[in-house]
Amino acid sequence: MAGAGDGDGWAPLDPDLGREPREDPRPSGAQPVPEGEARPSASAWPPPKHAQPQGAGWSYGPQQPYGPGQPPETGQPYAPEQPYGAEQPYGAEQPYGARPYGEQPYGTGQPPGYGYPQEAPYGKVPYDATYGARAVERPWVVPTPKASPFHRLARNEVHRWWCPLVGTLGIAVTGMALVIGLMIVGIIVHLVVTGEVPDSSGADADSMFGGGTADLAFNLGALAVFLPVVLLGAWVVQRRRPGTLSSVAGRLRWRWLLACSGLAILFCAVSYGAAIVAGATLDDQSSGDEHWVGWGKFLAPAIVIILLVPFQSAAEEYAFRGWMLQAVGSCTLENARNRVGRAFSVVFRTPWPGIVVGSALFTAGHGYTGWGILDIFAFGAIAAWLAVRTGGLESSIALHVFNNLVAFLGPAAVGELDIEQGGVPWQVVAADVVPMLLYAAAVVWLARRMRVQTVTAGGGDGEAPVTAATEPVHAS
Repeated sequence: MAGAGDGDGWAPLDPDLGREPREDPRPSGAQPVPEGEARPSASAWPPPKHAQPQGAGWSYGPQQPYGPGQPPETGQPYAPEQPYGAEQPYGAEQPYGARPYGEQPYGTGQPPGYGYPQEAPYGKVPYDATYGARAVERPWVVPTPKASPFHRLARNEVHRWWCPLVGTLGIAVTGMALVIGLMIVGIIVHLVVTGEVPDSSGADADSMFGGGTADLAFNLGALAVFLPVVLLGAWVVQRRRPGTLSSVAGRLRWRWLLACSGLAILFCAVSYGAAIVAGATLDDQSSGDEHWVGWGKFLAPAIVIILLVPFQSAAEEYAFRGWMLQAVGSCTLENARNRVGRAFSVVFRTPWPGIVVGSALFTAGHGYTGWGILDIFAFGAIAAWLAVRTGGLESSIALHVFNNLVAFLGPAAVGELDIEQGGVPWQVVAADVVPMLLYAAAVVWLARRMRVQTVTAGGGDGEAPVTAATEPVHAS
């Protein structure tokens, strides 16, 4: 066995063991000490990496069980306390957590900026160090066109030529399906209440539930169900906010709707007076046998009318002055290259094609003949023109709601719950159209005074709205 001072044995314990190791006095890469020469004491050499101080000397090998928060080699706490940047070479191996969160040097197993979300352009894929590369989902709803009038709101960045056709067909099919469902519900309710299945044959061929309040409620409800269908069609097919059907502000402007309602009440008063004057000029006077039916027979239909007419009228406005006006307005042909297409594009960029098409379809949904067709067409055209001039449906909804309230409540007061449609004398049509023109003029004047927004914001959501006093709405 080698002696204590042998070169093959261990050097005797140095009294400096347990103190901080001194630097190796020999230069780097020095050769082994030849025999016969004095070799430095063990305290001059740095201990091996796996050595740990144990009391007065060094112990080789791990002496403590590895536990959470400790590296498996040193047995020391996971984040040794040392000043940040204290003689640490770039890229040196340091235990994770030795520096504050997010300030780890590159090369320690973390990409730069670890723990912070990386900003990337819209539609790009940011790098996420925790979960890897993940795609940013693009929102379904796309922004509305900037500085655009009401009739052009459907022409957004995802518009395609087939969108108006598919959307219109989908609205018609879905709405009819809901009407059939409403009919089935009505039959079940009628069966439960009366114990009989409704019979629409014979003398009551035009009646679904035998006439009366039930038929009135079904007829109004069958039109009202189209309101949510139209809003859903704008969101699904055209990928835009349903509120863009209401106005250029993306919502129904209740303050402006309230102001238009006041003007609509005045319109009803003027229209009623004009109707009395027109009736006096007619040769065939009414028999005068109409009389008040009493509150007992009037109250139930009046409640149905007051509750359902606003939704029925709003549904027609959203369908014909909202969806149809904007659907036709989105077909601008602005990408046409031939001369004929460019000529038609000049016309289709204006709101008039949408006004004419929507008013024609609105008239076709009524049963009037003769001069009555002109009356309904004029009503639809004036309402659509107001929607463009005021940037929303508020004025046309107010006009439609109060006009229908008078049209339904008046006959209901004398026991007539069915609105008779057919031929209308021209005097009656004139007495109806003239007050509508006066209403339109009053609405445009009030919109200017109130500085109602008529086009969408030109530079994003945070900018001031463009009003009727500063921007012509017919510019396209």
